[in-house]
Amino acid sequence: VRPRLERESEKTRHRYLFPFSIMLMLISNTFFLFMFLTFFLITAFLPTCSCVFHFVCSCNDKSVEAVPALPKVPSHTPYLLIGGGTASFAAARSIRARDPNAKVLIVTDEPDLPYMRPPLSKELWFSDDPSVTDTLRFKQWNGKERSIYFQPASFYISPEELDSAENGGVAVLTGKKVVHMDVRGNKVKLDDETEISYDKCLIATGGVPRNLQVIERAGDEVMKRTTLFRKVSDFKALDKVSRNIQSVTIIGGGFLGSELACALGRRSNESDLEVIQMFPEKGNMGKVLPEYLSNWTTAKVKREGVKVIAEALVKSVTCKDDKLEIQLKDGRLVKTDHIVAAVGLEPNVDLAKSAGLEVDSDFGGYRVNAELQARSNIWVAGDAACFYDIRLGRRRVEHHDHAVVSGRLAGENMTGANKPYWHQSMFWSDLGPDVGYEAIGIVDSSLPTVGVFAKATAKDTPKAATEESGTGIRSESETEDTAVSPVASSLPAPVVQQNKDDYGKGVIFYLRDKVVVGIILWNVFNRMPIARKIIKDGEEHADLNEVAKLFNIHED
Repeated sequence: VRPRLERESEKTRHRYLFPFSIMLMLISNTFFLFMFLTFFLITAFLPTCSCVFHFVCSCNDKSVEAVPALPKVPSHTPYLLIGGGTASFAAARSIRARDPNAKVLIVTDEPDLPYMRPPLSKELWFSDDPSVTDTLRFKQWNGKERSIYFQPASFYISPEELDSAENGGVAVLTGKKVVHMDVRGNKVKLDDETEISYDKCLIATGGVPRNLQVIERAGDEVMKRTTLFRKVSDFKALDKVSRNIQSVTIIGGGFLGSELACALGRRSNESDLEVIQMFPEKGNMGKVLPEYLSNWTTAKVKREGVKVIAEALVKSVTCKDDKLEIQLKDGRLVKTDHIVAAVGLEPNVDLAKSAGLEVDSDFGGYRVNAELQARSNIWVAGDAACFYDIRLGRRRVEHHDHAVVSGRLAGENMTGANKPYWHQSMFWSDLGPDVGYEAIGIVDSSLPTVGVFAKATAKDTPKAATEESGTGIRSESETEDTAVSPVASSLPAPVVQQNKDDYGKGVIFYLRDKVVVGIILWNVFNRMPIARKIIKDGEEHADLNEVAKLFNIHED
């Protein structure tokens, strides 16, 4: 009986032992899993808990310690570039070319990355893309499309990363303005009180558009309906306004005013927009071109659909019956919906006082030497620089190509090159895709001029020239049948050519003391190196008709 009972007992024990052991295994595994999760959570969140505990304790002590964060703006930069335009961008690339690990900080009060300004009054207006104000892309005369921005955002590094960037880079701080400069302390102050110290600094603050005093005194309503054209935002605003008004008046007959007049004039051919241009001179570009060529240009602008009012001096501007009334000094009255003031540029020298830098009394701008240096570690480039040209004397130039050339030179000199300004920059202007000119040196209609012209062919246009050369931006493009008698002109009136209406293509020489100091190539392209050499040589020429042959204006 006992063995049988023992067997029964053993069976019962095994029957209950098995599930019990399973339970023990599950409990054991659950325990270890719990311990593992607890350990993980403690190690993962202990620092946070510590910070929270510290924060709570600090709050009780009424002394909260802020958790340190990466500064949005570096407190120091080896190279500080004030201004975000063409000159600054050219300088940044030049610095990085000579010092590959350089750390460069650009500070600009504009919201945009560095961009080129010429398309704002030229190619963008001729775009067929309805979204051009958003894309800011345009087709160049050579048919290739590009953006107005020099480089995409990926080209730059963020200001926060500049300090720690192992290989350096270029950072752009947008929407910030330098308001004070401590030259002795090598530091600047921004409009938000942030201070940045530097080793070397470039001032490339450009200029601000001038306005007529009569407009400034006319009140807020007139100012609201007036555009001072300079920035991307101005292009966008004028594009929008011009599509929703009946008439627009451009005041100014220089480069910008004439380009905008032609651009808006072409738009008026497809709409009911009335485009008016007025200026005090006798013709378009009257301060630059000889009178006969200025008159021809005026006729060209009129053919673009523009109503031109020459010899117009504005006496007052008022707002009446939802129209702007422009009263001229000779009694004429012009009614319009919107005004574009294109009456010149004022160099931005706001930092001169705090920095103790000299402003040139004749030309304006910061006065610098031939190396574009204002102080031992401060350089100036672009529109704001009044520099010494070793060939033409002291000058200040307001053109895109000068910004490229002077910015590049300043960047080289900031890295120890010590080069003088000797490379003559050029500038260009296009009155649509059919007429354009390039110029170099001092081009002033008050100087004596000699012009040599020939009949233009189909290839003598900005569009054809860029298609043939493959270039797009004219400032980077440096790499005709029957001749008409040459014209020698001097004040007060030029000698009239035999065929006064045919200025298809040609060369205009500007003289000072019988030496060529400026040259305009009228519908003659890709010949700028020749013009540059003539000015650099500084020689007297007995027969400029022979010199004109160097430009091949008579070739078939």
